Amino acid sequence: MKKIASTGLIACALLFSLSCNQKQEPVEEAQEANEEVAEGTEMEDEMTDMSDFMTKAASGGMMEVELGKMAQEKGQHKDVKSFGQMMVTDHTKANTELKALAGTKNITLPDSMSKDHMDHVSELRQKTGAEFDKAYMDMMVSDHEEDVQLFEDAAQNLQDPEAKSFASKTVPVLRKHLDRAKQVKDMVDKQQSNQ
Repeated sequence: MKKIASTGLIACALLFSLSCNQKQEPVEEAQEANEEVAEGTEMEDEMTDMSDFMTKAASGGMMEVELGKMAQEKGQHKDVKSFGQMMVTDHTKANTELKALAGTKNITLPDSMSKDHMDHVSELRQKTGAEFDKAYMDMMVSDHEEDVQLFEDAAQNLQDPEAKSFASKTVPVLRKHLDRAKQVKDMVDKQQSNQ
């Protein structure tokens, strides 16, 4: 009997270690951890919605800072470099606020970017000069369109007043980023078409 029990324990341990070794998507991993904490509580739906918003916002914020640093180093156009600096400054501030808020709400944030965001970073690492400027600004326009949508949705639909307030006060900053990204993208596109 002891032998069967110990064999069963070894098999369980092996299965557990195998499942742990399959690295999960960081955002999904954080969301699952948050769902486990909220499961069965009366705030389960509210916590799940807040987790969904915060984990996606955290991943996007990490990407913005990383790409902003890259734009300052690799950007050719001075406005691309200054846009990158604005991304680092503003998104570092928002990331810090989000982390503090998540801590008060018992929400686990991802420790690294989602695979999609990592793919964006890897893609831009391969580019240099004018090619980098164009790809970065194209990405910043589409990314900030998505960010504005995510934060507007959270500002309107989240139940938690502090999370809702964080989203609401961040929307104008993201809109400013989107407007500036479009302006810089137009400048970069015009400069490239004149060459």
